Amino acid sequence: MILLRNIAFYPAFYIGSFLITAASLLSAPFSLDAFRARVRNWAQWQRWCLKHIIGAELVIDGEPQDEPVLYAIKHESFFEAIDAPALLDCPSVFAKKELFAIPGWGRAALAYGLIPVARDQGAKMLMGMIRSAKGMIADGRPLVIFPEGTRVPHGERRELQAGFAGLYKMLGLPVVPVAVESGPVYHRRLKRPGTITYKFGEPIPPGLPRDEVERKVLDAINALND
Repeated sequence: MILLRNIAFYPAFYIGSFLITAASLLSAPFSLDAFRARVRNWAQWQRWCLKHIIGAELVIDGEPQDEPVLYAIKHESFFEAIDAPALLDCPSVFAKKELFAIPGWGRAALAYGLIPVARDQGAKMLMGMIRSAKGMIADGRPLVIFPEGTRVPHGERRELQAGFAGLYKMLGLPVVPVAVESGPVYHRRLKRPGTITYKFGEPIPPGLPRDEVERKVLDAINALND
């Protein structure tokens, strides 16, 4: 049954993704609101496919903040990266620079306001990210970072990438840690029935020492590990 569900899921999700991406690019020159709505539709399409084809449910414990903050989200699978526009109101996500080379998708991502991250370019890249992020904050948009820097198997706990502390210090925003339990359902190959859970942690104020904010964020984003 799981195999049959996946045989149905992959064509449905990727064909739908292609059509929605194309629609977003076509609408971009005419209406920013329509373009952003299509991006949100892509995240909603993933949710629909998971629920109605795979048999997965989504549970959200807590809720987003009303003002722009930096959301530090646990990264167990591609689910939460795609889902961000459905979870939050027009978020700007820090994403690996390599993803922007994907034909069509990369162009749409830049137009939407995703911020490229190239870890091998050091301080120069960090300053560019800060400028882009402050522009998004001025537009009232929340920011999203996956501070572990890569997908981490469910149940594992890894130290945060060094760039997180730099962003936290220079942006001066509260950080809202978000734990995610998507790994057991959203495998790289076979998706499985089950429950994907988000847990919003308490906001962490700006200005804390690096060791303290990293410890608080690391504890909070791993709150669903057990």
